Amino acid sequence: MIVRIMGEGQWKLADRHFVELNRLDDELLQEMESGDSEGFRRTLGALLEAVRRLGEPLADEALEPSELILPAPDASLEEVREMLSDDGLIPG
Repeated sequence: MIVRIMGEGQWKLADRHFVELNRLDDELLQEMESGDSEGFRRTLGALLEAVRRLGEPLADEALEPSELILPAPDASLEEVREMLSDDGLIPG
């Protein structure tokens, strides 16, 4: 799966890594619902770092369609809230 982090680029991730990403996404959703802005910032950073660590970066000139788009590291709680589905940022 191709994952884009807004403002940074794209990474190719194997499906097996989505267990970890979904766990972080669930945690992020809980923090957003409770208004825990410090937890939100920490977990968003951990989610994006997991994509960078587990994925293979695509070249800047690659124009692959992104199957998942994640917010930029400095996105506000409100900006991320607008990106959410019922499942969070990551479906499933």
